[in-house]
Amino acid sequence: MTRTDEPFSGVYPAMTTPFDADDGIDFEQLRADARRLADAGVDGLLAVGSTGESATLTHDEHVEVVDAVTDAVDVPVIAGSGSNNTREALELSRRSADAGADALLLISPYYNKPEPEGMERHYRTVADEVDVPQIVYNVPSRTGRNVAVETAVSLAEHENIQGYKAASGDLNRIGEVIERTRDEEFSVLSGDDFLTLPMLSLGATGTISVSANVEPERTSALVEAGLSGDFAAAREVHEELAPLVRALFSETNPIPVKEAMEIREYGPARLRSPLSRLSEEHRAELAGILAELEGEPTGVHQ
Repeated sequence: MTRTDEPFSGVYPAMTTPFDADDGIDFEQLRADARRLADAGVDGLLAVGSTGESATLTHDEHVEVVDAVTDAVDVPVIAGSGSNNTREALELSRRSADAGADALLLISPYYNKPEPEGMERHYRTVADEVDVPQIVYNVPSRTGRNVAVETAVSLAEHENIQGYKAASGDLNRIGEVIERTRDEEFSVLSGDDFLTLPMLSLGATGTISVSANVEPERTSALVEAGLSGDFAAAREVHEELAPLVRALFSETNPIPVKEAMEIREYGPARLRSPLSRLSEEHRAELAGILAELEGEPTGVHQ
């Protein structure tokens, strides 16, 4: 993978959390998934983010997942450790770091919709107390509130806040954050697979990706081409992946990606309630797309 001098660059699959038939965590499958992705050449892994169904894991399960993934691979592991409760986020961040996480991803406080002052104080509290690199995660479709550009730019000055996962879908907002943090040791990562290519053209340094769970080589090829400035090659891979990306968000994430992993025989598509299985219509479409993607990417030749 072509790297930059930024704290975070390249491809970080947002891992799913596999469950067994009794609704417990399938740690054997979890470790196998982590090793498969690491062997595919990704730059790191994200454990227990939104795709990992963190909202339905207990804190103890959350830490157990982080411990299992860090034990299974030698690549950097980012742990999702955010909450809408600052004390809770601080506790979970400390425990995740103690479990071996190399960095933390903190979703912005959800439901209670803090104002910018409270939002910034929330992030600074964790960054002041937990001495590992941290990424601000802006995903207003899930939280109900955007992280203000001014807040993101201010937080980039903190030595432990070294990245921003952008999943707002607003390229104007994302572009402004990139422009205004270029002089900081600060990475902006795509949190929306379909926007990875345009974000790379604006100066993003990589992606925390859902589709990389099933297409790590193609996702890496896209990002490598973009980081090296070969946007014609990156566009070819983007267009190869585009039908899959659309299918992976045909229903609430991670419903489709877990189905895709089952189709690829990486384990059963078990989800925790209240999530339900992918509809038959969408499953048939997804299976067809995955069949067409068999083989190496054509856009970038290894």
